Amino acid sequence: QVQLVESGGASVQPGGSLRLSCAASGIIFSRNNMGWYRQAPGKERELVAAMAPFGSTNYVDSVKGRFTISRDNAKSTVYLQMNSLKPEDTAVYYCNGRDVAAGRTYWGQGTQVSVSS
Repeated sequence: QVQLVESGGASVQPGGSLRLSCAASGIIFSRNNMGWYRQAPGKERELVAAMAPFGSTNYVDSVKGRFTISRDNAKSTVYLQMNSLKPEDTAVYYCNGRDVAAGRTYWGQGTQVSVSS
């Protein structure tokens, strides 16, 4: 059974930091492109950051320099370090796994991040 379980979401003040974690099971983690998406109320889900199996990364422009994605293949876990958080970062954050070779995509259940004063 495939599971992507996110954790780390919380309510923080602007300028604060959070680290999201996503623990995967039931997939060949090291073969997956792993990413974080977010969806704010009334908006479409957007890719925030992604990391390929061998380490290349990409970020949406609005988080460059503030967010860092990383992965630990031994623990089948992907992280999103979020610094200098802004109110516009408020959203539900979803972990995503994409196994290109198998043609499969996996999603976590989401974790809420709220940034407000």
